[in-house]
Amino acid sequence: MSKYTKFLKDLLSNKKKLEELATVTLNEECSAILQNKMLKKLKDPGSFTLSCLIGRLIVDRALADLGVSINLMSYSVFKKLGLGEPRSTRMSIQLADRSIKYPRGIIEDVLVKVNKFIFPVDFVILDMDEDTDVPLILGRPFLATARAIIDVRDGKLILRVGDERVTFKIPDEFLISNSLKRSLVHNRGKDDMSLVTQEQWCHLEATKPLWRKRDF
Repeated sequence: MSKYTKFLKDLLSNKKKLEELATVTLNEECSAILQNKMLKKLKDPGSFTLSCLIGRLIVDRALADLGVSINLMSYSVFKKLGLGEPRSTRMSIQLADRSIKYPRGIIEDVLVKVNKFIFPVDFVILDMDEDTDVPLILGRPFLATARAIIDVRDGKLILRVGDERVTFKIPDEFLISNSLKRSLVHNRGKDDMSLVTQEQWCHLEATKPLWRKRDF
């Protein structure tokens, strides 16, 4: 018998027996796995869109995006609204490909009606391609004003004014697909936003127009 074989035999014959009544303590991660308490992983559900009314223009898909520090309106929509000349700005917007775009300006206190609520919104006006998906983006300033609560798992978005609230259950067909995320841009290199617009998702409605707050 070789020395190595003898060593293994002695090691196995003298190994410490596991006590039958011993209590073994597991960490939280192991306990969660054994008790099936681990949360189920979910796929990206997409992004939220809302229908809103600006003047007589109904926007069927306005993107609600917490990743954006501004509210963005395409220049084509701005022209349809006939809100005059935007205020000039020195803001620059960096796209995902690192190119820089300069907005045409800023329009302030535009009244945006979402369901029964009306919000004053400041928009950055930007030239956009006409073959993309959303005509305007409602970023963190709007969502903060509307005291929005977003439940990504259940596809719900809640807007609150005072003690009133409106809950939107976003149907699957109104969730923007992940393919749009290839069009992400960055405001000053920090905040993501989709550079998207599409004419067919805007149409005029014969209703009393909503204009800027200071026009009243």
